[in-house]
Amino acid sequence: MSTATKPNHIGRKISRIRELRDMKQEALAQALGTNQQTISIIENSETIDEEKLIEVAKALGVTAEAIKNFSEENMTNYFNTFNDTDFSSSQGAFSQNHQCSFNPLDKVVELYERLVLAEKEKVEYLEKLLKEK
Repeated sequence: MSTATKPNHIGRKISRIRELRDMKQEALAQALGTNQQTISIIENSETIDEEKLIEVAKALGVTAEAIKNFSEENMTNYFNTFNDTDFSSSQGAFSQNHQCSFNPLDKVVELYERLVLAEKEKVEYLEKLLKEK
């Protein structure tokens, strides 16, 4: 059964939110200090006590209310708002022309220089260890 046929099936809502967060049952289990089988039981349960729901919500990075009110229809409607806008207008969801306040190439060079410096320091440290022996 999907959340469309059982709108208040909390376990299915938890499962769907977990999937949308790209989280496996094992990862959620670890965050809750339990095992994968327990997560499977929770996700197959139509109801869950409030205290456990709050724990699960926190582990998923959402509120208990977000889980209770979750629906596939609302998610679809939310994401369709991005596709229904006119991208040529200034009202479009992604059409705003944001300028970087930094040169991305400068950031790449800066990162590369830091990596090279870290490697040099590592080599110096290893050479020092070899000389001590």
